[in-house]
Formats: sequence, C-alpha cells, structure tokens
Amino acid sequence: MMKKITVFVLFAMTAVFPAAASVPLTPVQILIDVGHGGVDSGTSYHDLFEKEINLQIAKRLYRRLSEAGYRVMLNRDRDQALSDDNQWLNNPSRHKRDLAQRKHLAKELSPQMMISLHVNWSSDQQRRGPVILYQANNQSFLLADLLQHSLNQVFGTRDEPVQGRSYYLLKHEYCPTVIVEMGFISNTRDRAFLTGPAGQKKIAQAIADAVSEYLLIAGDLQQNSSEETLLNKLRRFFHQ
Repeated sequence: MMKKITVFVLFAMTAVFPAAASVPLTPVQILIDVGHGGVDSGTSYHDLFEKEINLQIAKRLYRRLSEAGYRVMLNRDRDQALSDDNQWLNNPSRHKRDLAQRKHLAKELSPQMMISLHVNWSSDQQRRGPVILYQANNQSFLLADLLQHSLNQVFGTRDEPVQGRSYYLLKHEYCPTVIVEMGFISNTRDRAFLTGPAGQKKIAQAIADAVSEYLLIAGDLQQNSSEETLLNKLRRFFHQ
C-alpha cells in the first residue's frame, strides 16, 4: 500500500493558484471533500454541528479506503475553512472562495472521483435517510446509485439519487463527483446514527463498499473492446 500523504502537503501544494510546477502531485483515486469547516458550521441541532460530523465520518472513511489499498485524500483533516487557503480567486464572498477551492483541488489532483460529505436538515422532523446528488453524466450517476442503495440498506430507506442541477460543486468535468447527504440532523433516529460511533462506522463502511464496487465496474468497462466509448458502455450497463 502506498505511503499515506498528509493533508498538510496537499494544502502546501494548492494554497496558491496555479500549483507550483516543481512540486509533483501524487495520483489520487478518491478525493474526500469534507463539507464546511471553520467559521462555516453548516447545519446544526443545538450544540451539534454538521462540520464536526462530516469530519468524524470522513476520517473513518479515509481509514477504511486506505486500508483497502486505495489512494485517498482528505481536503481537510481539522476544523478549518478552505476559503482561507484560496488566495487566487478575487471574490469578496467567503462562501464562493470555499466552494471554488474545493473544485480547484479536484482539477489539480484529477482523482477518479470526488465524494462530498454533508449532513441534511428539514423542517419536517419525520424526514430521514441519505440523499445522494449527482452530476449530469453517467459516471456520476453510477457512483450515486451505488452509494444511495448501499446507504439505504444501513438506514432502512428506499430513496433514489437526485440530479443536483443547481449545485456549484457538481458543475465541472474534472472527475465524477457526488454530494452525499448522509442523513438528517433534524430527525431523532438519523441524528443518533450520525453522531454515535457505531452508526458512523456503518455509514463509512457503506460508502467504502459502494466506492469499491464503482471502481470495479468502471475498471471492467474500460477493459472491454476499444471500439466502444466509455459512455456507450455505461449506457449499455444502465439498460441491462
């Protein structure tokens, strides 16, 4: 298994746009985008903050995928706002600088996928379960579909993934990207699952299982006849 690369090195390479040509970027298969951080707490429930839940589960997911032999990167490993690392975008909006930095890392690293971890909230306290948002391409849909059904088994739900048409983070073609809303902090059952060690382990494992399945399917499709494009192969897969 490849030696793990610290997030500190990643930030050192990407703090200024463009990245220094003299510092090689190590190939990354999976970029874990840890939602929110620093001054941006995300959604909350009393003294529980989304940014903390995202990071806790992201670290568990990182360990599981790394132990499985994948090359994985977290874009933050502590409570910090990625907008602080964005010194290249001249925009007064901290929120836009944060999102732009997350997308920029995908561009610089060219991973096989980016998984953005988040926690949901609803005024309807009965609403629960994971919701996976995907880009307008077949690779992202395939990844989202696998993630959705893997997490459905954990939560006992039957939801389907949703195309995230208006989400900034999904508007790029650097790599297949999905937003994983892991559950609703506003729902009692989900909240216990999202914050308890046992529940966090199950969520991380379900995501890791789906990621492994996606990489196996994508690899098999790419090894087929060179006469077909990957897009056509995926279309055949969806219509089986």
